[in-house]
Amino acid sequence: MEHRPFGPATHPVSVIGQGTWQIHQTDRRAAIAALQRGIDLGMTHIDTAELYGESETVTGEAIAGRRDQVFLVSKVMPSNASRAGTISACETSLARLRTDYLDCYLLHWPGRHRLEDTIAGFETLIQQGKIRAWGLSNFDVDGLQAAWNAGGANRIACNQVLYHLQERAIEHAVLPWCAEHTISITAYSPFGSGNFPAPASSGGKVLQKIAAAHGATPRQVALRFLLRHPSVFAIPKASRAEHAAENAAAGWLDLSASDITAIDAAFPRGKKPRALPML
Repeated sequence: MEHRPFGPATHPVSVIGQGTWQIHQTDRRAAIAALQRGIDLGMTHIDTAELYGESETVTGEAIAGRRDQVFLVSKVMPSNASRAGTISACETSLARLRTDYLDCYLLHWPGRHRLEDTIAGFETLIQQGKIRAWGLSNFDVDGLQAAWNAGGANRIACNQVLYHLQERAIEHAVLPWCAEHTISITAYSPFGSGNFPAPASSGGKVLQKIAAAHGATPRQVALRFLLRHPSVFAIPKASRAEHAAENAAAGWLDLSASDITAIDAAFPRGKKPRALPML
């Protein structure tokens, strides 16, 4: 599995990780097996959140005895993101995850609490050894700049955003801004959250053709396309071990320049939206 530097000051992280949103709503044993299979195959970047509730507990079970192999990320809800609330929420997540620390802790989306207070909570957690870095999620350029101003240079590790073939809004401004400031992008819902291109669609046919040429699957091709930029990571969810294995195999796929051009033409990024899309 390819690894890249994650943010300005952390060790390299697997470019393909594992999301856990609603993973607890499927077969619990199968979900745990999927996460463990993903770790075995190098997808050691695991993302969860306090909002996900029981998914944090499932994640904790999956990484039991393997914590040192995992780059673990969770998120605080905006409603809890006061200085004291951020610390308390993190401690609750740590208990569910059965760990003493997070590798990175994110503000799930912009909210009513002052960024200065949330960041002060993050920095306290770093001092206490409960997190090693902090970042953001669902932030546009204005929000990123505000957080940069509040937290200082080289403090924001990542911005986790919606990014898939049919939703490329971040490429207009967010991705370039983050690259310029050495902030990693983590793509959530990289397959489109239940709306992956159908095989018979024009875009689906392009993916099928490229996949066949590489002995891969259309999903692997789509995932690898998102990772063409060196600051991008992706966290697809897999509820079964075989799906985790399919996702992991995309880490070894090598798309040609012509492949990328064809995908880019089939799934144009469109016009810059007024607001950053999110789920």
